[in-house]
Amino acid sequence: MKYVAPCWLPGGNLQTIWPALFSSRFVGDRPLYVRQRWHTPDRDFIDVDWLSLSNTEPRPSVLLVLFHGLEGSSRSHYAEAFASVARAHRMDFAVPHFRGCSGELNQGPRAYHSGDHQEIAWILEELQKRHQGPILAVGVSLGGNALLRWAQEQGNQAAHTVSACVAISAPLDLAASGQAIARGFNRVYTNMFLRTMKPKALLKLNQHPGLFDRSKLMGTKTLYEFDNVFTAPLHGFKDTEDYWLRASAKPRMQDIQVPTLVINAKNDPFVPAACLPTQKNVGRHVTLWQPSDGGHVGFPRGRPPAHVMEIPELVIRWCKDHLPVVESAYG
Repeated sequence: MKYVAPCWLPGGNLQTIWPALFSSRFVGDRPLYVRQRWHTPDRDFIDVDWLSLSNTEPRPSVLLVLFHGLEGSSRSHYAEAFASVARAHRMDFAVPHFRGCSGELNQGPRAYHSGDHQEIAWILEELQKRHQGPILAVGVSLGGNALLRWAQEQGNQAAHTVSACVAISAPLDLAASGQAIARGFNRVYTNMFLRTMKPKALLKLNQHPGLFDRSKLMGTKTLYEFDNVFTAPLHGFKDTEDYWLRASAKPRMQDIQVPTLVINAKNDPFVPAACLPTQKNVGRHVTLWQPSDGGHVGFPRGRPPAHVMEIPELVIRWCKDHLPVVESAYG
């Protein structure tokens, strides 16, 4: 695999911001979705968006499921790019929204987090019940780390659920990423995330009075502080340090027993290259691809305004090369 960034779009920040705002993300018509609401075992709900097909078109045999990143959705630039490529390859496609990310606040006294492997497990089990055929799982950023944590917890059972996993721009070392995103220009990303996370947290407090300290939440200026007040205690962690340590996928990469591709650009603004694992740190089932460029979930290609279909195409190519059952399904 090879990725080369456009010469007119240098640096990790430009390669992160431009694709999210301006690059082309699909070929032909914009992908349309059909939404399903699933009720969770803890009496909450998630919304799952399925790629819409014509009434006469049978559901494809191969399902690609995408777990989105922090504050992402099925309309994130990378999600629409994967939907477009899945459509071109005659694959079914689904985006399960983490709780509170589908446009409607979930009901329970919780949200989502980077190590939410129990939620990933339940979603994949439900997908198995609804889809007859191979499942490929892709996680982006936060969703990528959570997917890897699921694979680690599942061990050799993971291969009975999915044929392959792919993690893109996953913050494998949450402490390193948390520190990086709090420094210098990266505070722009922190402010962007907090701009939506704080209001949703306050709505959650209205649902469940006393869930956390409102004044402390309003004073948070970094993801570390936000996680200390909201994310960590709501999801069973002692504090931010405990959350970042236990939720990080990097320490247990050798536990993964299903074919897995992990993609990280070395110029990702908030996943420092120095914290990335080497092939010595991972098991034989894991392939690391760490191109020099790409930014965070960017990887633009072509002339202005560029496009972001490169990584979805490469991911599917990797799946076809490594999974004969998927290859035969494509014809």
